Amino acid sequence: MELNNFHFKKQFGQNFIFDKNYISSIITNLNLNKKCQILEIGAGAGVLTEVLADNFSKVISFEIDKTLISHLENIKEGHDNLNFIYEDILKVETSKIDNMFDKEFILIANLPYYITSQIIFKFLFESKKINSMYVMVQKEVGERFCAKKSTKAYGIPTVTINTFGSCEIVKNVPRTVFTPVPNVDSCVICIKLDRTKFDVINQNKYLEFVSNCFKMKRKTLYNNLTSAGYNKQKCLDEISNLSLSVTSRPENLEAEQFVSLFKSLNY
Repeated sequence: MELNNFHFKKQFGQNFIFDKNYISSIITNLNLNKKCQILEIGAGAGVLTEVLADNFSKVISFEIDKTLISHLENIKEGHDNLNFIYEDILKVETSKIDNMFDKEFILIANLPYYITSQIIFKFLFESKKINSMYVMVQKEVGERFCAKKSTKAYGIPTVTINTFGSCEIVKNVPRTVFTPVPNVDSCVICIKLDRTKFDVINQNKYLEFVSNCFKMKRKTLYNNLTSAGYNKQKCLDEISNLSLSVTSRPENLEAEQFVSLFKSLNY
């Protein structure tokens, strides 16, 4: 599928995949139920959009670039289950997006790298109906989101995602399948939400707590916590209660341990 005389726009981070067979193979391998309702972010050339509309019961696709309207509306013909919304999804209230679906939905997107985290965390924190996300991201970002504890890539995003769900890389995608070819490789990550996984009492306060724990990565967890104003003896006691040592670093803790530490130090 080609776009005649289309000028790729750097401000929108546009890198499209035109190979429909390649896209179809990715979607097939996800093994999703045909009755799923899908939110797509960044319709672009519409190749992924058309595959989604061919395979699922309902697709709502957001596209910020209004110069693509004519092209995308042609794709809509013959797909009664497909609707396009030509807006910046970051400026649309999440509750409004939730109301576009009559049941839980799945987010599927090839996200521009510069807004990857903003969009993922917008839906992770705010959506009441999202079930899971399958997102193509920069490979380095995907590895950071899905990192194992005690590795260099493990950090705030990893802990945050694992507090509210789980993350895994389901496919690596070489840069050569994109037009124009970006400077990095990509991967598809799957984030499955589980809002009952940990009962975090105050979400914003918890996120601030995790951020403080990682404030200085070369420092120990104890030093970061005391630098944030927590009582020294209380920190020593609670770190010990988790069977950790005073020299433990934040990257040595699982999400469950962060939640436990947060509750014990704040309530």
